[in-house]
Amino acid sequence: MRFLKTLVLMCFTMAMLLPAGLRAVGQQSPADTVVSQTATEAPTGFDNLSNGLFPQTQFAADQASFDEHEAISDGLGPVYNAQGCSECHQNPVSGGSSQVLELRAGHFDGTDFTASPGGSLIHSRAIDALVQEQVGDGYEVRAFRSSVNTLGDGFVEAIADETLINIARNQPGQSRGRISGEVVMVPVLEAPVAMRVGRFGWKDQHASLLSFSADAYLNEMGITSPMLPTENFSNGNSVSGYDAVADPEDNDGADVEAFTRYIRATKAPPRNATLAATPAAQAGSELFDQLGCAICHVRSITTAPAGTLINGGQLTVSAVLGDKIIHPFGDFLLHNIGTGDGIVQNGPPTTRNKLRTAPLWGLRTRNQFMHDGQSLTLNGAILRHGGEAAAAINSYRRLSDARRAQLITFLRSL
Repeated sequence: MRFLKTLVLMCFTMAMLLPAGLRAVGQQSPADTVVSQTATEAPTGFDNLSNGLFPQTQFAADQASFDEHEAISDGLGPVYNAQGCSECHQNPVSGGSSQVLELRAGHFDGTDFTASPGGSLIHSRAIDALVQEQVGDGYEVRAFRSSVNTLGDGFVEAIADETLINIARNQPGQSRGRISGEVVMVPVLEAPVAMRVGRFGWKDQHASLLSFSADAYLNEMGITSPMLPTENFSNGNSVSGYDAVADPEDNDGADVEAFTRYIRATKAPPRNATLAATPAAQAGSELFDQLGCAICHVRSITTAPAGTLINGGQLTVSAVLGDKIIHPFGDFLLHNIGTGDGIVQNGPPTTRNKLRTAPLWGLRTRNQFMHDGQSLTLNGAILRHGGEAAAAINSYRRLSDARRAQLITFLRSL
């Protein structure tokens, strides 16, 4: 889901590339040794059109599955957050972000994090009031998470592991040791013995869009599938007495496959080319680099060459997704910027107060910012940064009001 950039904007963006955003060949398989001669821009647009991975008819059918509302007779719940993918991912088109928040909770004893009974996710809805989840006493770690954008994630999935590892490796040198992104290796559900660099979710919980889709179907809608065939508990208690549909409810995995195809075929979020070409936005873009924001909010990344095997050998990067330059304004790594939510998921204990750098593409479609949606202005979101970002934010504080306004104008063009 994304529109084609104007030539002027492409030239401007390419001029601002950082070394950390340059392509590195991945290390997923022997196919990674393929050397690309040229890379081209990924298609962008909020137009509900396929990026070319699948025909438009297939894309439209998969979008219908993504937009469909599930019913109790389909297996919805018993505990869940939404009735369909697009309830949480649909601004300005299906697959985008939203202002929907989910709730997580747990306990930290000063050494170890323990999730709330049944898991850190506290579901907001239930098909029966008797299984409604609540945050229990003694689980003082409580955090909101905003729904993330999925547009263009097919390109993100196609980034080679080594590219992300190289970005992390370069960050200390770029920041005088202040910034060091953490790489998290996570399981690939469709290849049970495989591990890959996480890149999806606020804690980089997943590296594969098939894994991500199965996880969301279970945890957000309560619908089981062959990859995740067991229902969630309600505050640690079985919900089997409230579930009349046999598991796995998506019995052949067709729905999960449709969601995955749809996300992989979406275009990347487009820039506002008119605003980006203004002198104010261009000055703000220069400030973005000068302050060090682009060390984590990486402007440009190139996907792995077509033919590369990823996801434990279960997926071959296609010509549509491979050798494509994307502009996520993110590094897909975990950082501590002083806003950590205290939750541990797939990663080690060191990830407790770290979150994935928010990719800024599509930022202009939001009016609530940061992982918890609690910042209501871009200036407020910037000023919340600390930790690894402290030096950049201290420099931002010293800017004149006019210079800050230029930076904000640039961000509003994303």
